Amino acid sequence: MGKLTSKTVEALARAGVTGKTNDGDGLYLQVSKAGASSWIFRYKLDRKSREMGLGPYPAVTLAEARQLAADQRKVLATGSDPLAARDAARESKREAERQAQARRITFETLATEHHQAHGAAWSDRWSKGWIRKMELYAFPVIGKMSAADIQTEHVLGALRPVWNTKPRTADEVRAQIEAVLDAAKARGLRNGDNPARWRGHLENLLSKADKKRARQYQHHPAMHWRDVPALMERLSMLEDQDIYALRLLILTGARSHMVIGASWDEFDMEAGTWSLSAERMKMRKSFIVPLPAQVLELLEAIPRIQGSPYLFPGRSKAGHMYEKAFFHTLRRLDLGGITAHGFRSTFRDWCNECAHFPRQICELALAHDERGQTEAAYSRSDFLEKRRALMTDWATYCTNAPTENVVPIHSKNRA
Repeated sequence: MGKLTSKTVEALARAGVTGKTNDGDGLYLQVSKAGASSWIFRYKLDRKSREMGLGPYPAVTLAEARQLAADQRKVLATGSDPLAARDAARESKREAERQAQARRITFETLATEHHQAHGAAWSDRWSKGWIRKMELYAFPVIGKMSAADIQTEHVLGALRPVWNTKPRTADEVRAQIEAVLDAAKARGLRNGDNPARWRGHLENLLSKADKKRARQYQHHPAMHWRDVPALMERLSMLEDQDIYALRLLILTGARSHMVIGASWDEFDMEAGTWSLSAERMKMRKSFIVPLPAQVLELLEAIPRIQGSPYLFPGRSKAGHMYEKAFFHTLRRLDLGGITAHGFRSTFRDWCNECAHFPRQICELALAHDERGQTEAAYSRSDFLEKRRALMTDWATYCTNAPTENVVPIHSKNRA
């Protein structure tokens, strides 16, 4: 039985005399210098004295304090540290609360927030298509689930119905789910590997043939590389914003959206580089484009429009030129049978037949990093200078056209 009584404790607390009064078995009533009373459990572990607070008096009564002290003696008897055990229990409770909170946030909410955060950097068409694919294929299956609960079988449930019939769409949906779940993990809303990842995971569960077919469907009509110098000569005869944009796209091998949204602060004329943030890139990884002298000369010729940060201002929501600008420009040049994106294939074909650079450099020039995760971890170089040499050769080839091969643009298309 303890040494203290309820009346004694009440009297000690009322007196407010600083110190500790022993009740026995490690339990003490402590009165602080400020006059506050609380319960302390004192114990030894590994020959070191420790103190553990059990709560304030009178919120915790003498009887309750004795029971709490008895509970800690049981923990101590097992060889555990009561303070460490309490901290672990508190952390476990906090983790349970975090998980409960995470489960209240649905995948649909996360996907919508992801779209709002990144959509401004996308073209209008891609932005609308991104959320539409989620609404059609992902949300009906995993939209109401929390990110923490989504497993491989759930992702497969969203992909399998369209994997064989619409492989390209299915692959895009998979990549979108992967991006949303990666963002959820970064926010602490899920743990573990991403169930939507392809390499080493879904590639073992879904048909690779259809994955390959999905990529083949993305081929765009392209100009033969032999015809590019003559086209560039034609373009050099014209001076308007859309023509400048097309020349930049061809000389850099860039994607349409990279050129459409290009802003002046991305270009370093002295270093000869074009730096794009992760948000501006398809694979969500920052990328640097080396600029040969021909591109720097082109940039100098592009007029800067006061009040706009963009190389090519326009009336789109973001304030830059519309995505359809390239389509209309190619039509104006009587080249409606090819696409702006096809010039990337043109460049790659030229690399295969005319350039003497390793495949890896040619792919990196198009922002295609085919290195696996392990290889990329050890080889972190972006081969900027080697890519600069490649792009210089390409720009030199493009801008050395014999004048006699130039086909003039019809006067009706000169508007």
